[in-house]
Amino acid sequence: MTRTPTPVDREPAAGAVLLTGSPGSGKSTVAAALAGRFRMSAHVEVDALQQMIVSDGQWPSPTANAEADRQIFLRARNACLLADSFVRAGFIPVLDDVVVRRSHLDFYRTTLAAVPLHIVILAPGPAEAWRRNQAREKALATDWSPLDEAMRSELGQQGTWIDNAAQTVEETVEAILTATSLASSSEVEQPLQ
Repeated sequence: MTRTPTPVDREPAAGAVLLTGSPGSGKSTVAAALAGRFRMSAHVEVDALQQMIVSDGQWPSPTANAEADRQIFLRARNACLLADSFVRAGFIPVLDDVVVRRSHLDFYRTTLAAVPLHIVILAPGPAEAWRRNQAREKALATDWSPLDEAMRSELGQQGTWIDNAAQTVEETVEAILTATSLASSSEVEQPLQ
């Protein structure tokens, strides 16, 4: 007796969210909380895809590194492939990645083009991002504050910018839902009180 395979795909999701900002902006925390607000969602941590490289993984650094730059686009491509799979299965993907350059953002836009891609840039400012980085369990040694100026220069007119320096995670999530068309989606659930 042959079995009919269980269908994986269904009505596609209403869109995808790319949440970006400098290290310490709250991307991962906010992305997880935002994904938790949708009835069907997935949180795609792009750093986790970079960690899958076992040999010769090159993380971005303040100094020029062509291989690290290539791997930035490799992990973005893998994130888009994963996000597209979730979209086809009816899950809203929330991707979090540090996107500084316009070419990197354009790569996301062209590679994940099947649904509306909502771009949200968390911008608490370099001083607040540094303070948050130092408060982490594993504090970052590299000062990434120059990325704030670079992002504002390259991405200043792109997406939705949210200054979340004085916001709670839930306030930031609400701001994102309000700023995107996903706020009125039947996919959004109200937070637990």
